[in-house]
Order: sequence, then C-alpha cells, then structure tokens
Amino acid sequence: MAAIANNTAALFSSSSSTMRRSRDLFFNSRSFSSSLAHFRSSTHLYKKMIFCASIDGVESVSSTSLKSELDADYVPMPIVHIDQDSDSDATMVQVSFGDRLGALIDTMKSLKDLGLDVVKGTVSTEGSVTQTKFLITRLETGRKVEDPDLLERIRLTIINNLLKYHPESSERLAMGEAFGIKAPEKKLDVDIATHIHVKDDGPTRSLLSIETADRPGLLLEVIKIVADTNVTVESAEIDTEGLVAKDKFHVSYRGAALNSSLSQVLINCLRYYLRRPETDEDSY
Repeated sequence: MAAIANNTAALFSSSSSTMRRSRDLFFNSRSFSSSLAHFRSSTHLYKKMIFCASIDGVESVSSTSLKSELDADYVPMPIVHIDQDSDSDATMVQVSFGDRLGALIDTMKSLKDLGLDVVKGTVSTEGSVTQTKFLITRLETGRKVEDPDLLERIRLTIINNLLKYHPESSERLAMGEAFGIKAPEKKLDVDIATHIHVKDDGPTRSLLSIETADRPGLLLEVIKIVADTNVTVESAEIDTEGLVAKDKFHVSYRGAALNSSLSQVLINCLRYYLRRPETDEDSY
C-alpha cells in the first residue's frame, strides 16, 4: 500500500508540473498573439501613411513598395479597356495596373503620334486600383475611332508603353513572352480559356462575346472572320486583362439580328481560328 501511495503522489506531482508548463505556454502564446496583432496594426497604419505619385515610369515611395517588400512576387493585373459604346462622340480608353500608374503623359503622347486627340482624361481610384481614362477621337475628323486596324494599334501601343515603363508587367501579359523582360510563367490552355457566345441585343443587332487567350493581331483576325461570314461589326468593346482578351462586338446581318443558324456558323468559324497556336504573320 505504501508503494501504491508513493506512485500516486509521484504521478500527481508530475501532472501538476505538466499543467503548470501548459499554463505558462498558454500565457506565452497569448502574449505572442497580442504582440503579433499589435505589429499588424502598426504595419496597417504605416501603410496608410505612405502615398504614391507617379507619371509613367517615375514613382515615389508608395504602398506598393511596402507590399513588394512583404511579397516580392506581387505584380498587379494590367488591364486595357477600349469602349466604343459609352460615349457617342469619342472612344473611351481605360488603363489600370494596380496603383502603379500616374498621369500616363508618355502614353498620351504615343496616342497623339497615331493621329489621335485626347479630348478628356480622368484618374479615379477604386480600392487599391488606380484607373486612368481617356476619351479619344481621330485628329483629322474629330470623331470616334472605328477602324479595326487603328483600334488594335491603340491597344498594342498602350501595352508597349506598359512594358517599357513598367517592365514587371511582362509576366502578366501575353506580349511579355516576346517583348518583355520576363515571360509569363503559365500559359492559358486555349480550349479551356475560350468562350464564345452570341445573343440578341434588340431587333436590329446581336452581341458577340469572345473570351480567349490574348495575342497580337487577335482583334484584326476576329473582325476579318466576322466579315468573311458577311456579318457587320457595328461597334466593339475591347478588354485585355493580363493574359486574357475579353471582347464584345455589336453585330448584324443585313440590318437585323443574327438568327440561330448564322450565329452557330460564326461561333464555329471563330472557335476554329482561336484554336490555332498563333496568328498569321501579316496580322501583326
């Protein structure tokens, strides 16, 4: 019985010691969590105090630089959006690349070199994304841009400027593989990435929506295929989001919306073309 009592006492003493260690660990853990929360709060306040001012490639210290220190691989999504429908008199161009873009003076100069007039420009911020908008017209006519070749040149000019002044964008753009400092690590599977839809958009026209892997010359080839099926492109909305092209076209056939048979023919022709690995050389 004495031996049993001694063993029980030893066991109780061991358990008490273990409980004290667990309690100490618990309080140490709480102290660490409190310190971590304080660090995060301080970092959050520090980020709020930093501001950014940039014009194309010239930047001051910004919240992005802090984010880059915390995450060296972070690169925002570059987006180029060209819209012919939002304004009746001008073509709208919208560019964003996280919070790294400023007034884009060099981009405006490049657009003027294409024979375009920037009639209005605005800069707005949504969350951490700065969006720069231009309203542009043709210098010789004062009207919006309707020529598909010129629309593609506008898109490629803006992307070229992104690659020039923000070379880190190359890993998020399809053109980065040929013209950037770092090619995209991942390539899109064209079959998976491609979605084509046609739906009525009133009695006189249809809306053709295309989402696919981006590449130079894509817009011209799409419009050429549409024209080869005797379908008329009335207006376009061109959206480049990183490696993906998201384009919308208002189309018609002899002044009316496309019927189901013609819509399917158009979809089949476009899908056949988009599965090809690259565009023809003369489309660049």
